[in-house]
Amino acid sequence: MTDLLSVPLKKPSEADVVKPLKNLIQSIYNSADKVANYTEAVNEFSKLRNSAIWKFFEKFESSLDIVYNYYDQLSGLEAKIPVQELQIPFKWKDAFSKGSIFGGRASLTLTSLGYEKVCILFNIAALQSAVAAAQCLDSDEGLRLATKLFQQSAGIFTHLKAAVPAAIPQEPTPDLYPEVLTILANLMVAQAQEIFIVKAVRDKMKEQVIAKLCCQCEEFYAECLRGLQKESVRNLWEKEWVSTVAGKQAGFHAMTQLYSSLACRANKKVGEEIARLQQAVELFKAAQSRSGKANMFQEYADRAQRNLVESKKDNDFIYNEIIPDVKTLDGPGKAQLAKATTLTSPLGANYKDLFGDLVPVAIHQAMSACETRKTEMVNGEIQKLREATQMLNSVLASLNLPAAIENTAGGSGLPPSLQEKGKAVRENGGIAQINRMFKELPEALTRNKEILDECDRLLNDERDSDNALKNQFKERWTRTPSDKLTDNFRSTIGKYRDIINKAVQADSFVREKFDANTNGIEILSKSPEELERSVPSSGSAGVANSPSVQKLRSLMDNVETIKAERDAIEAELKSATVNMKEQFLSALAQDGAINEPALSVAEIGKTLAPLQGQVQESIRRQEGILAEIQAAHSMFTNESGGASNTRDALLIQLAAAYDTFMELQGNLKEGTKFYNELTELLVSFQNKISDFCFARRTEKEELMKDLTQQTSRSTVAPTPQIPSHHATTPAVATSATDGSVPYPTGGMAGMPVPYGASPAAPYPTYMAPPMPQSFNPYAPLPYPQTPYAYQGFPQGPPPGHYATYPGSLGHQQQQQQHGGYPRQPGW
Repeated sequence: MTDLLSVPLKKPSEADVVKPLKNLIQSIYNSADKVANYTEAVNEFSKLRNSAIWKFFEKFESSLDIVYNYYDQLSGLEAKIPVQELQIPFKWKDAFSKGSIFGGRASLTLTSLGYEKVCILFNIAALQSAVAAAQCLDSDEGLRLATKLFQQSAGIFTHLKAAVPAAIPQEPTPDLYPEVLTILANLMVAQAQEIFIVKAVRDKMKEQVIAKLCCQCEEFYAECLRGLQKESVRNLWEKEWVSTVAGKQAGFHAMTQLYSSLACRANKKVGEEIARLQQAVELFKAAQSRSGKANMFQEYADRAQRNLVESKKDNDFIYNEIIPDVKTLDGPGKAQLAKATTLTSPLGANYKDLFGDLVPVAIHQAMSACETRKTEMVNGEIQKLREATQMLNSVLASLNLPAAIENTAGGSGLPPSLQEKGKAVRENGGIAQINRMFKELPEALTRNKEILDECDRLLNDERDSDNALKNQFKERWTRTPSDKLTDNFRSTIGKYRDIINKAVQADSFVREKFDANTNGIEILSKSPEELERSVPSSGSAGVANSPSVQKLRSLMDNVETIKAERDAIEAELKSATVNMKEQFLSALAQDGAINEPALSVAEIGKTLAPLQGQVQESIRRQEGILAEIQAAHSMFTNESGGASNTRDALLIQLAAAYDTFMELQGNLKEGTKFYNELTELLVSFQNKISDFCFARRTEKEELMKDLTQQTSRSTVAPTPQIPSHHATTPAVATSATDGSVPYPTGGMAGMPVPYGASPAAPYPTYMAPPMPQSFNPYAPLPYPQTPYAYQGFPQGPPPGHYATYPGSLGHQQQQQQHGGYPRQPGW
């Protein structure tokens, strides 16, 4: 006994996990600051992988803790990121590959974290078998650890039978075939049962109990032997595997008869004892012959021979019992102590999640949807305020207020309000600042366009390379065509490009408004003395103390108060936060799903309701004030005689120019921020495409290598059959796996997975690309009337999310409904 077998390891390859993982986290959070918070965790994860994949080969018990930790980190990370978007080419070689002559794929490269987990689990089970086989069985501690590890290894191989099809939606390497995993699980259980027998013999348990344990162990090894001899997998194993298992199957059958004979001796059943001993002696010889090891079960074989001689002698001289046919005797029964241990998580005792601050994917998706919903509602309220302010400024400018009432005393001095406007324009850089900002916008748009052009180039190069190899290898080039895998990439490029095109179009309308007010802005940008010389003097009679002037001055104070209040309301709207993390976590824990609209709409409404009320109140007050201004201005016009001169026309023009300057300056600042955020998103998107192309290139190289090996092995002679003396039972014939095609004809659904895809669906529903969340002055869209339904992970932003760029339908409808900036159709 105890000639134990260990499973060979899958050979890993180095992989750069840092860059793709950082790119993915950045694409999730849309912020380089967030990525910086996880840089240390990503680097630690990379170091842990590099350590774990080589610790497998040290085959020490201490190595298990490290590889357990890496697997636990993989499992934790898998639940917190959209793993179908992680483009890391993981390459693992077949554990049983002997070079190239036995068919099947020698290695496989996939970008799936699920595939990495499967390979790591396989090697954990293999390492457990190696550590268990290396234990000293002379101590109880060694026996206990060996049985524990063999049973855990069996549990992992059993788990992999269900995990492999889900993680690898194509032909795996032979070591991950379902029948191979079944055989390995059975072998581990058989060897664990064997350790229990060693313990039972050492503890001198009852002979009948040991016989039952041996009978069960013999059955386990018989099942293993049937699996090992299947035609589809028999070429995978080392020669000693089949011979050792065949020897143990016969040996434990012999052990069953030996300990059953000892029970018969105790009960004075001499004839049955001799029959069992005779068969035991024959089976021990068969075990040694099949295994090719003359000392296998030698101690027990010698004992059976001695007992047989003694029992025959006693029977001949004393008992004279008839020796029955052993086939007519009842078996001792079976006692199974070894069982596959169910895989539990975490594997390590001291597991600490490196990415503990990352929320689960479903939570992040719900939080993103909630934030988008809140942003759109905030933008809608801000737009209402700005539209109302624009209309207010337009009315005041058309009435030359407040300049008209500040100049009622006559003379050539400038109205105080105009002096303040000129000062404000100069302090903000004047017309030179506006010109500089106009110059920066096209540069930002050009930069974004160049990034998209590079994305197109990367995808086109990858497609052209794939098509060239398809033309070269014809039907043997079976992987999924690039065009099918990159549909979502190209759709996203199209949407981003449409945003840029609309922005360029919108910029021309902004330029038109600026051009219409350039003269006024230039005058306001002059020094106080030059500004005063630019405005004609007034010769009108003074009506400074008239009731209408006093009323208008009071109303102008109210106007300034409303504008100040709106600035405060807008600041509060922009800073409003809605943290739904705890509620979403609670909902996920209780119900297993998140009804995002039901939870977030109420919370967002609760947060924004007071501010929305202030917006409505401000607009309502403005309506009343404007009515009073119109009435008071009519009285003022009658009192002043309705005079209108060149000075008044210029003051009206300068008032409009001031409003335009302040509006454009704010819009251009926010617009620059918006497009800078868009640049960050595009860079992240380009990195994602680069990772995809690298993964495809790695996979291409592996496929070409497989095709080359396939060509070389087609000239190799058939594999010799295992000698007949290795078999104890007829081999179960199964159809051989076709090794002529390295990839299934259905294509490669799982490698690599493009942006927004899922392993189960090679051509998934499009997932909307991320967009900047800051206020976009070109097209602030009110929250849509019909909220979209969040269906749980995975889910992109709501359909209305794309209406936040210039040219959107929602924005066109807005501009057609009010007289604010700009009015042009198609804006």
